[in-house]
Amino acid sequence: MRRRHLVAGSVVVVAAVAASTLAAGLDRLSGASVSSPAERVQRIAAPGPPSVDRRLRPAFTVTDASLQPKSVVASGDGLFFAQSMMYRHNVSVFDRAGGKVATISDMVDLAAFGIPGGAVVRGAPVEAAFTPDGRYVYVSNYKMYGPGFGSGAGDDCGRGNWDDSYVYKIDVATFRIVGVIPTGSVPKHLAVSPDGTRVVVSNWCGFDVTVIDATSDTPLARIGVGRHPRGVAITHDSRYAFVAVMGAARIDVIDVLELRVVHSIGAAAGSTPRHLLLSNDGRFLYMSNNGQNTVRKIDLATDRLVGVARTGTEPRTMVLADDGASLYVVNYRDGTVSKVRTTDMAVLQTVYSGVHPVGITYDDDTRQVWVSNYVGSLRVFVDE
Repeated sequence: MRRRHLVAGSVVVVAAVAASTLAAGLDRLSGASVSSPAERVQRIAAPGPPSVDRRLRPAFTVTDASLQPKSVVASGDGLFFAQSMMYRHNVSVFDRAGGKVATISDMVDLAAFGIPGGAVVRGAPVEAAFTPDGRYVYVSNYKMYGPGFGSGAGDDCGRGNWDDSYVYKIDVATFRIVGVIPTGSVPKHLAVSPDGTRVVVSNWCGFDVTVIDATSDTPLARIGVGRHPRGVAITHDSRYAFVAVMGAARIDVIDVLELRVVHSIGAAAGSTPRHLLLSNDGRFLYMSNNGQNTVRKIDLATDRLVGVARTGTEPRTMVLADDGASLYVVNYRDGTVSKVRTTDMAVLQTVYSGVHPVGITYDDDTRQVWVSNYVGSLRVFVDE
């Protein structure tokens, strides 16, 4: 079931019950016994208790030569798209049992997509966002590789004459790239509006945000926000986009119809705000503060900070449970995932995931939590 709010090689699926040191350590941390992937998917089909009364249990790990995932995103219909940047130059697609469904190369002929002077180039898939109907997924490319590209922009960039990049549009039914859309320099996070009419992309080295008309896949504007914009969350009425301006310790609010910044949240944002989530009712904004080792909760009626969770070292990507009562966040340096109760921001559980967990996603129908470990694996838990 799809929520309307935010959100080639052989495959080895390693059941956590296997006798490896890592898996044994995971089991000790969680206190769980682990079944095979197929058993796990079947067992969680029945309704269960609220998320705050459930526990994360390790299910299985997916490893593959094509993986070095920066992010993983659930389609809502049983597929998981993992983006492996320039390290593997692909998007890998898996099913709920960890079986590989497709590997999508990031090589495109820009001229074939109407880009003037376009050549055959490669991208670097970093993040993904699905359309509300699940037919398409938009994927940001950190930068492009090939003729005409080579400015060298990276995470430590300042303002400069960096190369712009592109967002790919992928048909989920065919796993083919069907659109290539210009953005800014080093696009990172992106979000699709709940009504499916806008895609908002944060351009890390462009110090701006690209707003795309999703009905025609054309850029409408690039809106300046400041140093190193990262996380994006769009309101449930599809009117406003919250953008974490990580290098400016601020959250900017963009009107995606008027195409301008209409409000900013300063003090409550803390320093290094990275990833953003809106509560299911739209009243609260959650953010990970990478450099402060915290997750914050802001009341949007007052712009006041109303809760802080200290989850671990360098919290990065977050995702909400289906009921919105819990959020899950990866702690990059600790190699862990923390589960936080959203009412009071209490940390309910922390489990080991692997080396450098950086992305996380949640599958409503199965309550699977997928984590992308940057070193080259996907760790799957079940919240039951």
